[in-house]
Amino acid sequence: MLTALSIRDIVLIEKLDLALDEGLTILTGETGAGKSILLDSLGLALGARGDSSLVRSGQSKGSVTASFSLAADHKAFKILEEQGIEAEGEIVIRRIQNADGPSRATINEQPVSLNLLRQIAGLLVELHGQHADRALVDVVAHRRLLDAFGGLESQVEKLSVLWRSLTTARDELAEHKVLMARAEAEREYLEHAAAELGELNPEPDEEQHLAERRQLMMQSEQYISALDEAENALAGDSSGEARLHAALRRLERRKEGAGGRLDDVCAALDRVILEFNEAERAMTEARRAFAFDPKDLEKSEERLFALRAAARKHKCTVDQLASVRARFESDLKALVDGGTKLKHLETAHIEAQSLYEKSADVLSAARRKISKALDKAVAAELPALKLERARFETDVQADATKPGAEGIDRVEFVVAANPGTPLSPLMKVASGGELARFMLALKVVLAAKGSAPVLIFDEIDTGVGGAVAEAIGKRLRRLSDGLQVIAVTHSPQVAARAGQHLLISKMEELGGKRMVTRVQPLSSPSRREEIARMLSGASVTDAARAQADELLAGHG
Repeated sequence: MLTALSIRDIVLIEKLDLALDEGLTILTGETGAGKSILLDSLGLALGARGDSSLVRSGQSKGSVTASFSLAADHKAFKILEEQGIEAEGEIVIRRIQNADGPSRATINEQPVSLNLLRQIAGLLVELHGQHADRALVDVVAHRRLLDAFGGLESQVEKLSVLWRSLTTARDELAEHKVLMARAEAEREYLEHAAAELGELNPEPDEEQHLAERRQLMMQSEQYISALDEAENALAGDSSGEARLHAALRRLERRKEGAGGRLDDVCAALDRVILEFNEAERAMTEARRAFAFDPKDLEKSEERLFALRAAARKHKCTVDQLASVRARFESDLKALVDGGTKLKHLETAHIEAQSLYEKSADVLSAARRKISKALDKAVAAELPALKLERARFETDVQADATKPGAEGIDRVEFVVAANPGTPLSPLMKVASGGELARFMLALKVVLAAKGSAPVLIFDEIDTGVGGAVAEAIGKRLRRLSDGLQVIAVTHSPQVAARAGQHLLISKMEELGGKRMVTRVQPLSSPSRREEIARMLSGASVTDAARAQADELLAGHG
């Protein structure tokens, strides 16, 4: 429900804070008091087109804040969560209109686009009234309302799953056909390219390995020269190693009598001889590692140049050649076994289409059946709303050539306001008051099904008498048992059914230099006086007060 509405510096409203109750809230006031300003302000918060003329004269900006308390599973929370906006149980919408033109909007203090604001607002509030742009007569919504009335939502959801399966199967089939057509057109090129890359057989990281090996071979002479120098340094006098062995043997013969004093010397000489031998072995191994055949260098260079040439040809890196080869081979495979896969995809598409079409036909038949029940229920409401000569029908047109996630039906509510006239869309036939009363009848029949939690009716009792106004008030009160209903009215019969009664008035301030709009919640005595005024006009009589008492007593 809409729990609070705060308005700052919008037209004649300087500062207004309204706390709203559940059930039926009625707004009354004399013509020109500012009821339209209040609705325009709320419309601004709900995403209506901004206009700098809405800002109160002399102010730089105006703002409207609307607070909503909703059930935890309300769809709006899921949408906000997907947009990264936190919302737990409450949604606060704020729209700021600047006097220099641009406006901005926030939801729970997070900036939002006007499109998102309108999407969320459409799930929270429905506004019906004298003006076409305020009435929910969008044909797109008619199918949803019919489904809600007939309890067909689960069937629609199952159909949407089948639709997704069908579109997936259709897309996969189309994609494969494109692949086959492309592969067929490029068969000769694919065969040549795949064979060429197959013969080349590129391997991962091969370029880096070949480049390092080529560099090593090109510098092998330098490494061997350095090894020669090291070998010569070790060899020096060819008798050096022999002298070390001889010295070690003499010391070992005498160390037993030296009382251990020669042990360390013998061990050190033994290690020197071992390291000497290890160094010679290592240099021999290193020399062997650098001993390349000139043909190896030539082969490595040819392989490296061939890989790089292939990469340039196919406009990729050398490391990507393996995946390019795999793609070529896959395209060729599609030609070879494409018939098998194509048949499989065609079968899957046919099966998915059959399941969808059967389900869509069943749903379409259910909609046509339910539409008769809806027409009958709405027709029963029309006479009491001074539409006794009008006709209302739900036009369900199935078109299998235009399938979608919600089926094959186009659903539209059509009416004939007078006998002998053809049925036409609501917007083209009904006047402002008739349109609102048609929507009221429809809402009463639908109750809370497929409805936003807040319904606002703007002067739907215009041009009707007491009995019809009484019927309108009765239906508004019935609607308010499951939804929050806010109605602007000039009818005392409607006002008497309010759970909350707000009086809108225009007052002079600063010695008559400016006018401001005020909204005042009415207590029981004040309600009586306001309803008496609505009955009698400017001069409130005792008879009017007595009649007001009767109305309040009958609907209290």
